Amino acid sequence: MSESHENFQAHQVREHSHKEILTIMAGLMTGILLAALDQTVVSTALKSIVEEFNGLNHYTWVVTAYLLTSTAVTPLYGKISDIYGRRPVYIFAIVTFLIGSFLAGVATDMTQLIAFRAIQGIGAGGLFALSFIIIGDIVSPRNRGKYQGLFGAVWGLSSVAGPLLGGFFAEQNEIFGVTGWRWIFYINVPFGIIALIVTTMVLHIPKTHAKKSIDYLGALLMVVAVTSLLLATSVTGPADGWLDPITLAYFAGALLFAVLFIWREGRAPDPLLPLRLFSNHTFSLTSMIAFITGAGMFGAIVLLPLYMQVNLLYTPSEAGIRLIPMMLGIVAMAITSGRLISSSGKYKRFPVAGMVVMMGAMLLFTTINKDMPYWQLAIYAMLMGMGVGLSMQTVVIALQNDVDYKDMGIATSSNTFFRSLGASFGTAIFGTILTNNFISNAKASLPAGTSPDAIAGVTQNTALINTLPPSIQEVIFNSFDSAFSDVFWIALPIIAVGFILTTRLRERPLRETIGSGSSEAAG
Repeated sequence: MSESHENFQAHQVREHSHKEILTIMAGLMTGILLAALDQTVVSTALKSIVEEFNGLNHYTWVVTAYLLTSTAVTPLYGKISDIYGRRPVYIFAIVTFLIGSFLAGVATDMTQLIAFRAIQGIGAGGLFALSFIIIGDIVSPRNRGKYQGLFGAVWGLSSVAGPLLGGFFAEQNEIFGVTGWRWIFYINVPFGIIALIVTTMVLHIPKTHAKKSIDYLGALLMVVAVTSLLLATSVTGPADGWLDPITLAYFAGALLFAVLFIWREGRAPDPLLPLRLFSNHTFSLTSMIAFITGAGMFGAIVLLPLYMQVNLLYTPSEAGIRLIPMMLGIVAMAITSGRLISSSGKYKRFPVAGMVVMMGAMLLFTTINKDMPYWQLAIYAMLMGMGVGLSMQTVVIALQNDVDYKDMGIATSSNTFFRSLGASFGTAIFGTILTNNFISNAKASLPAGTSPDAIAGVTQNTALINTLPPSIQEVIFNSFDSAFSDVFWIALPIIAVGFILTTRLRERPLRETIGSGSSEAAG
């Protein structure tokens, strides 16, 4: 490499000062918080929304539309930002998210709300993916842990704040003359504007001068494959059955377009997802870890608020408050592990330990029952959070440390993509297992002579439990206990596979500089 090119690359990837990084982090953390909150904030407000719009038959799409678009576009952001630079693409993501938020707030029917939630998701996908990529641009792997740990803290905060805010706004008839639930979208606007101002002013990362193009055909094939898969796992599968013709058609479409995508990527001059990345041991391993932990971890965690509301009779807001121990576990371990990684230069031990802690928490949760005191449940939830905090961000550091700098954008966004895909799988599959096991347990335990119709509507509306005789209520609560325990028993071996994969990570010295010595400067 010539001296002039070395000097050019050094300029491209200079490390920012601590003050500059903290300022940029403030904008990125605000963006992640908004995107993460909107994954959960709607759930506790859905009842108010469907009552106003008479849209009960389409209510799941308010959540699914956001999930579909945010997941499908994630890999695109990595590639596009490699070409046009991080700053303009991140600004586009924020603006798109803000437009979607404002439009969702003024929606007048379910169709509009679903469409505007999809627009929100397009922006959210960029906020998720680009935040980790940008930190990789401005901080060396050795120092990255203490900053990325803050992202883990934001995830922990959003897991509790989302249901709390959604419940609070949904319980208000009006705020400043506007229907309460609409504020779950309007509240994004001022914070999004702050994130936009901060990143516009301080986020200056020179873009690559390499001539690249976007593989539009590959992008289309990937989006169709992912959308078909998510429709099968998140919509028709849980609702109509996994062997339903429409569900099978979606699975077949996902498989077909995935094969076509792989075929295309092997022949495209500038592929969206270069297949050569899968020859990188760390990329392949961290992709599998992201998918498996997403499935096992999020699939089980999202059911905890439901358990608290059904069997422990908490309101949505009360359930959110009682999840604070889990948030504290995530925050404490994300920040602590990040600082220890930066000081020691060692990272492998943390995801390995995190998986062990998560397995222990899963095992403890298999004993869950409605008579369990809250302090015991709080300890289990905190342990789960600690495992998440030790694991989730660390594999990203390992990945970014081991791929060429020119590939960091697409590699990082792909990791986020696989984790989101795993979470979608886990949530859908565990939800189906919970429902099916509850129904079978309840039918087997009903008093002699009682019609199974007595519990028919409970899976659709848990408020019906209060209208049933005490003897039937007892059967329902016990059946829910057993079904939730089954979910954690099934999640346990999934996390165990994740543990085995983390032990196979190859620990390499964390680089002290930002670039990797590749011949191509990244933007």
